[in-house]
Amino acid sequence: MRKLAGDTRALIRREWLLEWRNRYALNGILLYVAATVYTCYLSFRQVDPLVWNAVFWIILVFAAINALAKSFMLESRGKQLYFYTLASPQAVILAKTLYNMLLMLLIAAVCLVFYVIVFDNPVADMPMYLLSVFLGSISLAGSLTLVSGIASKAGNNFSLMAILSFPVVIPVLILLIKLSKNAMDGLDRSVSGNEIVLLLAINVIVIALSQILFPYLWRE
Repeated sequence: MRKLAGDTRALIRREWLLEWRNRYALNGILLYVAATVYTCYLSFRQVDPLVWNAVFWIILVFAAINALAKSFMLESRGKQLYFYTLASPQAVILAKTLYNMLLMLLIAAVCLVFYVIVFDNPVADMPMYLLSVFLGSISLAGSLTLVSGIASKAGNNFSLMAILSFPVVIPVLILLIKLSKNAMDGLDRSVSGNEIVLLLAINVIVIALSQILFPYLWRE
């Protein structure tokens, strides 16, 4: 267990150093988010709260797919073999998942701040909406990291990544839209209990599945 924690920390640090050296990838995603939000503002100006919420999650989902598709697709077979000799597959997938969760939280925070600045803020219960953004970010990151690992074993095909992501993202997106809509309407927080529990359960299941299934992918 101690070795797993140590390997995971070292791999997360490696991911951060690579991202810092190649900042064009992160900068490109943030520029995409800013440009998309501003384009929506120029197109809509004033939007219905339902549309406001839906457009926000659409922007965030596409940003997540673009940002997290590279999790394994930029790793050559030789580099993967090198990691195989240094760390366990459980440490590799856990480090990728945790790093992508942090990355998604950063992207979501930038997106939400810019979105609220550009558009009027129709959210009645902002803490609950922030909770939905937090849960949505980690749910998307966990699911898409595992999908990226699967797609990397099929020739790093980005089209396959997009296809596999669709049935995984849709249930999460439905829960997130419902949870965030409750926050926008200012409903009693107990109403959103089922959605919060389901999102937490999805996160636990995805992490558990990645720990079980990824070692089999890693051996290929």
